Amino acid sequence: MSEQPTTIAYPVDATNQLKRRHDRGFYDHATIHALLDAAMLCHVSYVVDSQPFCTPTFFWREGTTLFWHGSAASRMLRNLAEGEPACLTVTHLDSLVLARSGFNHSADYRSVMAFGKARLVIDQDEKERALVMMVDRLFPGRTASLRKSSRQEIKGTSVIAMDIERASAKIRARGVVDEDEDYALPIYAERLPVKMVIGEPQQCPRLVAGVVRPQALEGYRPGRLLEEALAEAQALAYPEEASLPKSRAPGSAS
Repeated sequence: MSEQPTTIAYPVDATNQLKRRHDRGFYDHATIHALLDAAMLCHVSYVVDSQPFCTPTFFWREGTTLFWHGSAASRMLRNLAEGEPACLTVTHLDSLVLARSGFNHSADYRSVMAFGKARLVIDQDEKERALVMMVDRLFPGRTASLRKSSRQEIKGTSVIAMDIERASAKIRARGVVDEDEDYALPIYAERLPVKMVIGEPQQCPRLVAGVVRPQALEGYRPGRLLEEALAEAQALAYPEEASLPKSRAPGSAS
């Protein structure tokens, strides 16, 4: 097991412990939460009648609880509504690695697997607050400027919550790594950095005259890394967590 940046960590057992390359494993809250907060798209895995499914969806974090949403008619949400086991995963791809052998071709990445029992949010106040944070977690304070959701819209949307019981992060940030004897071979090798960057905003062509882009969206400026904008939005939406210890895991600035 790798050395942890902080003593606050998720329990480790056969479910979340890395089976190989333990040096790439992290179980502390700071590393795992930072990787979750720098993403908005996850994949949720679950089983329905012995058939595995994996569904991509948007998510957000409050403390050690993860939330995601979907249509009330969703098969995933219907199945997870009763406290079923689920696994939520997030991956950041940082580079493609071309080595001197096929065996050593790889990628630099940061990933998280979070395990828990998913539950349907049925308390109306909790659900309405969650639907606010579904937007405000990405764009802090934006809901206050929007048309209020109708009862039918709220009814047609379901929210799932999952307390993280176990979690692990796996990080590779090594670039090209070959066998010692292979470095002398006349074979080209390189690391190709991969970044998700925000592009130029494309305004809705039906904007009412005089409506301008809010200053609050400055965090999503062209050329900025998406993960930086998402992490900043998380800190603004949940300022009570902003002072907690930050991850010192390798690769966070890749």
